[in-house]
Amino acid sequence: MTVEAVRGGVPEHGRVPKHFVVKNQLLNLLAELGEGALLPAERELAVAYGVARSTLRQAISELTMEGRLRAYRGRGTFVAAPKLIQPLVLHSYTEALREMGHQPGRRVVTVERRPAGRPLAADLGIEATDEVVHLERVLLADGEPLGLESTYLPVRRFADLMDGFDGTGSLYQHVTDRYGIRYTEATERIETVLASPREAMLIGTNPAQPMLLMQRVSADQDGVPIERVRSLYRGDRIGFVTRLIG
Repeated sequence: MTVEAVRGGVPEHGRVPKHFVVKNQLLNLLAELGEGALLPAERELAVAYGVARSTLRQAISELTMEGRLRAYRGRGTFVAAPKLIQPLVLHSYTEALREMGHQPGRRVVTVERRPAGRPLAADLGIEATDEVVHLERVLLADGEPLGLESTYLPVRRFADLMDGFDGTGSLYQHVTDRYGIRYTEATERIETVLASPREAMLIGTNPAQPMLLMQRVSADQDGVPIERVRSLYRGDRIGFVTRLIG
């Protein structure tokens, strides 16, 4: 078995699950059909590929989880649009989506004040008993839920944060304009998780769908922490890219 075959998904022992073979066949079909096309009926595909419908369903399920297919109850399964690829840079979600030709949006879920607690206080350089403003919003791209974002900022610095701000626009731009603060650096951690039932409901996804969790602490021009942000993104709809320079 060649290195190329291993890299292509075939293990060295040469035994490949049937659904994996079907999955690759389906990928070729999706490329032929094009974005938005309706996938042929399961029975038709199972006959065409010479496999059981259970095998075909497993392949379709994996492609759906990966964001290659989108299933709509009562309508069928369709070829999905390519994932949004957002750069990992220190500016707002609004700017990033507009640069990619998409319409950004947000739906406010929660606005509250609450004690920071120890972990959050440590990130923001405040006391555990100090209050933070918590702004929770569903992130939208072209009107479709893409993620869920929770932002925490120290009340003692941003007590009037929500004055004249309805939460649907860019918080990054609002903080810059209102307080004259520049975002100059950030530490970000990325990992895969599963959404809680509440998070899945807000984003409109299956709780079993893999999600990308990003946690960022941003600081201003003086190195003082501005905010901590917890962003949960649909792994089937978005990816991230960054440039590394040695």
